[in-house]
Amino acid sequence: MLKNLRSLFIIDETPDKKKEDSSIKKQTTTPVVKKGTVKSSQTKSVPIVPSKGKVNPKFMDILFKAMEKNNLDGFDYLEFKQSLKSLSKMPMDEATRFKSAFAMAQTMGATPAKLKETAEYYLTVLGREKKQFEEAVTQQKSKQIGNKEAEIKQLQKVIVEKKKQIAQIQKEIEEHEKKMKANKAHIEKATVKVTSTKNDFMASYDALTGQLKHDIEKMTNYLK
Repeated sequence: MLKNLRSLFIIDETPDKKKEDSSIKKQTTTPVVKKGTVKSSQTKSVPIVPSKGKVNPKFMDILFKAMEKNNLDGFDYLEFKQSLKSLSKMPMDEATRFKSAFAMAQTMGATPAKLKETAEYYLTVLGREKKQFEEAVTQQKSKQIGNKEAEIKQLQKVIVEKKKQIAQIQKEIEEHEKKMKANKAHIEKATVKVTSTKNDFMASYDALTGQLKHDIEKMTNYLK
């Protein structure tokens, strides 16, 4: 049954495939840098955008299985679709094809109202699948994106706090450097003062002891 459903609903994917191949080729083309221009060292980040969407065989099978599981008994829209499919290769316009398929369907007790009603029924079945898929997407989004968004907010708070800490540390470093510079100036000034004081003492000492030594020498020579 699933194989038959696939054959009833044929959707051409070729245009999308060509667009995708063209897009990939365009993205992988090496950019030409004109002579004389300076290439920036910073690479611009290219935003990631979701694809516009294309028919996916995996999802088509999921939808077909939902229709198969909920297939109505008797002659309904799906059997009518099969009749249209069997007439698709006949040389007739669309209106004639629909009328010919309905002529066969009438022998099975089908009416226009019943065919439209059962077609609407399968739309409802597919609508339920869409709702279930959207709920699954919401859960995945919450799981894979929501947690990361919360983590980003937390990291932003941490970054702000760290920047405050860095600013505080930088301020303390500047204060320490200022104090260290003042201490060096004080040491230089104090060293000069101590050295000058020492030199003055030694000069005074040498002057006084020089006289004493000179007097001792004279006493040695003159007093016998």
